[in-house]
Amino acid sequence: MARSTTRPRTTRPTRTLAAAAAVAAVAAGLAACSPADADDRHDVVAAFYPLQFVAERVGGEHVAVTSLTPPGGESHDLELSPSAVSGLGAADLVVYLSGFQAATDAAVAATSPAHVVDAAEAAGLEVAPDGVTPGAGDSLDPHFWLDPTRLADVAHQVAGALADVDPAHADEFAIAADDLVADLDALDAELADGLAACRGATLVASHEAFGYLAQRYGLHQVGLSGVDPEVEPSPARLRDVAATVEAEGVRTLFFETLTSPKVTQTLADDLGVATAVLDPLEGLAEDDERDYLDVMRDNLAALTGGLTCGA
Repeated sequence: MARSTTRPRTTRPTRTLAAAAAVAAVAAGLAACSPADADDRHDVVAAFYPLQFVAERVGGEHVAVTSLTPPGGESHDLELSPSAVSGLGAADLVVYLSGFQAATDAAVAATSPAHVVDAAEAAGLEVAPDGVTPGAGDSLDPHFWLDPTRLADVAHQVAGALADVDPAHADEFAIAADDLVADLDALDAELADGLAACRGATLVASHEAFGYLAQRYGLHQVGLSGVDPEVEPSPARLRDVAATVEAEGVRTLFFETLTSPKVTQTLADDLGVATAVLDPLEGLAEDDERDYLDVMRDNLAALTGGLTCGA
């Protein structure tokens, strides 16, 4: 799309139980609450954190937003309980990303919510957005929100959908979307300025979640794993990454907040380089009081401190 310009992962059964419990609560809340109640906020269900952040900022006091992906959960392999699936049909608005979470795609198709925002329509998803041929397959990279300018387009989508749900407050939603876009544009400027000296640097991450960020700010992403963090890197892939690290003078390998750092740390130890945390923002850790803007600024600090940048 052209524009102008550590917490170790829990096992899959534990994640599934956590997700089922969280989405069951979502479904119960949807069944118990409607705009006719004393709390007349509109019920919005977001598939995962960045979309929740947008919905909360744009909807403001007029919405109650819940996320299908629980805090600390892994968004890629989300599973939904039957009650959560039926609960989606009762929501005033569902915000999701088609092609990212198979369970959410199926639930939206099965329940046909009255109002739906598919962020893929505004995000302009690409295969290997930083221009690097992916290691396997030709799947679209879903991690568009790591380029704040792409997330800004979704803000206007959500404002339009909320205006359909609640025409009386359409102007407020539009103003809130404009305010969010201004914040995202300011963040984009900070990232561009902060990473200007790093253009061309190689960003080695535990999985290829940072392609849109790399594309936007002139970096070169190399992932131990592909866009799906569930796929373990092969020995051949680790050898290729090691060769890149040595050839390009990489001094930091980045691992993520919600996945185990074991493979990344082992490779870093073997190569004698440092490790640092880079958050793909698929979900916030439980009790994390930061928001999207805060975490992206933390990512900027990690990148400027860990990349091999020029003067």
